[in-house]
Order: sequence, then structure tokens, then C-alpha cells
Amino acid sequence: MNLGAAGDSFGYRLFFLLHIIAIVVAFAPAFVVPVLQSRYKRAGEAIPPQLMRMFSANGMQIHGPALVLIGVFGMAMVGMSNDLFTFSQTWVSIALALWLLIMVVVFGGIIPGERKAAAGDTAVESRVAALGGVVHLLFLLMVIDMVWKPGV
Repeated sequence: MNLGAAGDSFGYRLFFLLHIIAIVVAFAPAFVVPVLQSRYKRAGEAIPPQLMRMFSANGMQIHGPALVLIGVFGMAMVGMSNDLFTFSQTWVSIALALWLLIMVVVFGGIIPGERKAAAGDTAVESRVAALGGVVHLLFLLMVIDMVWKPGV
């Protein structure tokens, strides 16, 4: 697939760069937090509530906004692609659906769960870990969708 004029414009490349940076920022905790949780669990220790408060705060202040911007920048790229990509294409629709699902899991489950864990509810930690696995799966599906672009 040749991006042609769409990929050659400064604006398109700028939004592509911002899209990639937002992905790195948004998904970093999806891979770092489970490792930390696993290490605490193997050591037989509870995750310090202070750490869970930081995870939750970072989710709302850094990672969550980056997750929102992923979609904003992606949609801007579709709009700037000179009709090479359209919202009616299958892969774009799949990407939007996966992005919305990830947002629901993160804002509706993970961040509230981290808040509860920070308040001392250790029972919620396994649910947060399971939801993290869901985010990993959705992220993988999103990358597959972006690479193979079904319907194009």
C-alpha cells in the first residue's frame, strides 16, 4: 500500500508521530504494572496502597488522556489521508471499536479498581489483573488490525 500524497504531507506525518507516541505512553502501564504486581505476589507481599494510588493517578492524568489521544490522532489521520483511508473501511471500523472497548476497560474497570486497591480493597487486585489481560488482548488485536488492514 502506497500512502502517496497522504503520507507525504507534514500534517499527516505529524499526526502519525503523535499517534505512535500516544500509543507508547498509553500502553506502558499495561505492561509495567502487571510485572510489578507479579513480583510483589511472588515475594508474598501486598502491593503498597501508595503505589496503587500512583497507578490510578497516572492513569487519569497521563495514560488515560494518551489513550484518548490515540483515537483522536488516528481519526485525524483518516481525515487527512486524501480518501486513501475512510471511516467506512473495515479495518478503520474495527480499530475504532477496539479503541472504544479499551477505553471502557481502562476507564470503567482498571482505574476504578486501582482506586479501590489503593483504599485497601485487596480483593479487587485479581480483577484489575484480569482486565489488564483483556487490554493486552485488545491491544494485540488492534496491532493486527493496523498491520493487515482487513478490507483494504
